[in-house]
Amino acid sequence: MSIMARFGAYANAFEDAYKTDDWSLLEPYFTEDAVYEVPGGPPLGVRTEGRSAVLDGFRDLVNGLDRRFDSRGIELLEGPEERDGAVWFRWRGTYTLKGAPDFVIEGEEIARFQGDRIAHLQDRMADGTTERSLAYMASHGAKLKGA
Repeated sequence: MSIMARFGAYANAFEDAYKTDDWSLLEPYFTEDAVYEVPGGPPLGVRTEGRSAVLDGFRDLVNGLDRRFDSRGIELLEGPEERDGAVWFRWRGTYTLKGAPDFVIEGEEIARFQGDRIAHLQDRMADGTTERSLAYMASHGAKLKGA
């Protein structure tokens, strides 16, 4: 199976894990020593190492951000395509919250494979995302679920 097809299967499994909160669905897609990182500082920057830590980190990120909004939508802006042996694409996440403007973030994702498993997954946020995120949370964070 090509890395593009494998990544497509992973993306579908991620959405299933998101819906069911069963992050073990993603185990077959990551190497034992996988790394997931989002360069930068809080609130979005993170680095986790090891498959279990990556999957726990996904759960924590989703619970700390996505599930605190009323809804989330992810759209592809460009790609996916294979670049230098990795899968690359640009994306936009739009989070809605009653009584607040949409929270929109954009970035690019790069998945590097070892065989048919992801060894390194990186999300790079668009310039200014950290500042916009902090400003949004300062203005509207009290309205988030669990606030």
